[in-house]
Formats: sequence, structure tokens, C-alpha cells
Amino acid sequence: MTPPLAPDEMVANGSERDVLETFLDLYRDIAVRKVSGLDASLAHRELLPSRTTLARLIAHLASVEREWFAGVLAGDPDPGTRADGGWGADESLDALVADYRAACAQSRAVAARFALEDTVPSERLGRVSLRWIYVHLIEETARHAGHADILRELTDGATGFDG
Repeated sequence: MTPPLAPDEMVANGSERDVLETFLDLYRDIAVRKVSGLDASLAHRELLPSRTTLARLIAHLASVEREWFAGVLAGDPDPGTRADGGWGADESLDALVADYRAACAQSRAVAARFALEDTVPSERLGRVSLRWIYVHLIEETARHAGHADILRELTDGATGFDG
């Protein structure tokens, strides 16, 4: 029996926007699954010479969501980003995951108001399109989901797409 299609496979013939949104949501979900069921103290455990922890990765991703969607795309002068980009977060893992989910929901709501080709001012890049923001966030989220995958394996041995 053939396994059911995964969400990213279901949009193989979808619109460009459907593909971009689905892949971003896929990696958002993977990042959250990488910390699911993890003891809070382990989520804050520093395993690297940097300040990177599983909990701080989630805080950083929430900050990045707010920076690009609320800050750049919506033009909010105070989008709720962290001054340290999330790398100093010490809140509970549950609070950080809830905040990340809220940031993602806010990002979806902001993006829904724009077409992919709409451009907005960017201090560093001049102008950016929603399309570019989606691709950038897919790259950022997938990269950090990979970091989380390695950190989770180092933390408790859990491996794989869902653990």
C-alpha cells in the first residue's frame, strides 16, 4: 500500500503561493516537533560553544518571523522582535513554543494581505517582495530545523523527521 501524501507532496502541482506557504509551514512544524516532549531543562542545555540551544532556536525563529513579516512586510516599527534575536531567551520551553506559534499565525495573517510580487522597503536590501521573504524564511527555518535535529540527537538521542 502506498503511504498517504505528505503536505509538501500534496502541492506538487499547486500554485507558487501554495508551494511556498506549505514548505514554510512544513519547516515551522518540524522545528516545533524537534522540541516536543523534551524536558524543559534539556531544551536550555548548552551543548555548543555558542549560546545555541533548542529553546533559543525556537525563540530566534519567532523573532525572525516578526522581523520579516510584521517588521518589513507590514512596516510595523515595533514588531516585537528580540534585541538579541532570541539567543538569550530563558523563558520556559512551553512559553517559547506558544510565542513561536503566535508569531507564525501573525505572519500568515500579514502575508495574506499581500500578493507574491508586492514589494516593500527594506533598509538593507532596498525593496523586497513577499516571494523573497517566503524563500528567505523557508531557508532560515529549514536551516535551524536542521540545527535542532542535531541538538536533539545530542540531547537525548531522538532522531528523525518527527522526533
